[in-house]
Amino acid sequence: MVAVTVIALLGLVGGFRLNLTPSAALGLWRIAPLELPVTIGQSVFVCLPNRPAMQVARQRGYLRAGLCSAGNAPLIKRVMALSGQRVVILDHLLVDGVRIEASHLLNHDAKGRPLLHDTGGIVPPGMVYLFSPYPGSWDSRYFGPVPASGILGLAQEIWTYAP
Repeated sequence: MVAVTVIALLGLVGGFRLNLTPSAALGLWRIAPLELPVTIGQSVFVCLPNRPAMQVARQRGYLRAGLCSAGNAPLIKRVMALSGQRVVILDHLLVDGVRIEASHLLNHDAKGRPLLHDTGGIVPPGMVYLFSPYPGSWDSRYFGPVPASGILGLAQEIWTYAP
């Protein structure tokens, strides 16, 4: 109980977050200030917009409750495309014609439920395309680009373990 209270206080005061999902290394992370515009390949903490796809994801357990405006916890994802870049969705992800490693798309989740896929296209102004190489990650391949304004900061590993 004391450890949970300490972690909660660190989260409120210092931007620390405990990641318990395999989409990123397990353990303690920090939301570091984003002093320059985000770039390709950076890992970020992001709050997702309140779209119907996010509500379904919450019901299915892909998203945890948290302090983002939609009531979800922020996600840790890697920025794979910025506004103006072309994303193509095949059975894997292409960004500006370059195949992204470990980006195979799944048709069903771990419980056999069908997954919708993003349609791809040019990432609109003010949006980013997010990705995680974890095979079961729920990212922009499934929900599409999201507003860059939802980025809380860089995802900085403090004390993590990648199983």
